[in-house]
Amino acid sequence: MTQAAGVPPPRVTCPTIRVRYAETDRMGVAYYANYLVWFEVGRAEWLRDTGWTYRAMEDEGLALPVIESHCVYRLGATYDDELEIRTTGRLVSPARLGFDYEVVRRSDGAVVATGYTVHATVDRAGRAVRLPARVKELFS
Repeated sequence: MTQAAGVPPPRVTCPTIRVRYAETDRMGVAYYANYLVWFEVGRAEWLRDTGWTYRAMEDEGLALPVIESHCVYRLGATYDDELEIRTTGRLVSPARLGFDYEVVRRSDGAVVATGYTVHATVDRAGRAVRLPARVKELFS
C-alpha cells in the first residue's frame, strides 16, 4: 500500500523486549497470554513517543480500556529471543481508537505474531466520552 501524497506516514514505535524464562511454557515457547502484555508495552511506548503517557492521560481524567483484542500467533518465540513490538495507532471512531502490532524476532526478522486492540475512551466515572482533540491529533 502506498502513502497518499501530502499524508504523513503513520507513527510507529518499536520497543524491544527479551523473552524471560518465566514467560515460557513447558515446551519452552512464550506463553500466549504474554503477547497481550507485550502489546501493552508497545502501546505505552507509542503514547510516550507522542509526549503523552498513560499516567498523564489518567491524571487528566481519561482512560483507554481495552474493549477488543486479537492476536495471530505465527511462530513460537522462545527464551531469550529479543522481540521488537512494532506498534501503530489508528482512529476507529469519535470515541474509540485502535493499535496494530507486529511482533518481530530481531535475530532473523521473522514475524512471530500480529494483532490489534481497540480501546474506548472513558472518563473517571467510566462513562464513554468522545476523544479529545489532543488525542485525535496524536493519530494524524
